[in-house]
Amino acid sequence: MSDDPYKVLGVSKAATQDEIKKAYRKLAKRLHPDLHPGDPKKKAEFQEVSSAYDLLGDAEKRRRFDAGEIDAKGHERPERNFYHQYTDQQGGRRYDPNEGMENHEGFSDLFSDLFGQRTRAGQGGPRQGFHARGTDLRYHLDVDFMDAAKGAKQQVTMPDGNRIEVSIPAGLKDRQTLRLRGKGSPGFGGGPPGDALVTVTVRPHPVFTRVGDDVEIELPITFDEAILGAKVDVPILTGTVSMTIPKGASSGRRLRLKGKGLSRENGSTGDQIVRLKIVLPEKVDDEMAQLAQEWRDHVKLDPREVLRGML
Repeated sequence: MSDDPYKVLGVSKAATQDEIKKAYRKLAKRLHPDLHPGDPKKKAEFQEVSSAYDLLGDAEKRRRFDAGEIDAKGHERPERNFYHQYTDQQGGRRYDPNEGMENHEGFSDLFSDLFGQRTRAGQGGPRQGFHARGTDLRYHLDVDFMDAAKGAKQQVTMPDGNRIEVSIPAGLKDRQTLRLRGKGSPGFGGGPPGDALVTVTVRPHPVFTRVGDDVEIELPITFDEAILGAKVDVPILTGTVSMTIPKGASSGRRLRLKGKGLSRENGSTGDQIVRLKIVLPEKVDDEMAQLAQEWRDHVKLDPREVLRGML
């Protein structure tokens, strides 16, 4: 991967978050593997673009990269790691891996236990062994839209080089955090290990857009399909289905496919929204122009009448 994610996305360092997102979506639509099956070069380019967006699309990660705290892959720079893990809480600690998580042993309690044991030992009492739960570790995982929609298994590389398998549940949301019990740092003195907290970024898809538990697509249709109605094939998350375009359909009209959306935690499923878009040929011949003129002379329609009435 390039050391400069800004160059990969083709944006300047002064670009806004919206500009970064637009640049990524434009590249993703051109390079997505679904559009180039069997092309390893396009797949590699898509992965590089996705990695760059994973870094710059997150405002906090972008800030840390610009400050030199993490590298282009999102890894802590060695010279910074000690500070982030051990700097004093009262001095403005910002990167506590356990901040806000349950089962966190506070430093005051930990030192209290240690000194209490030493005192008892110094007084001749029985010496008690110290043990504590291991710290939780945070990771990031970049997930394809379809994997998040349908469920999948993916691997994460641990700091020690070991790889663990993560089960992606169907319907996983962007920025959702998965907890892997016992996959964090080892405990102390025989204490239990911490957990691994994996925050997921779901890459945008060139066709499907998530809206809550529904998915939405824009479906191009021809002028005659809009006027006369038609049966057309519509892509869904699991393949294609046949859908009826009603007569007289206008651009922007939204049709609903029940139960073709994303899985919910309660076991139900969202819907798919199909937004129609009438597409005309780039070149209009004389016959089409004559037909349009006859239409204009025959149909007295003012589509902007309602708009003017709202002004």
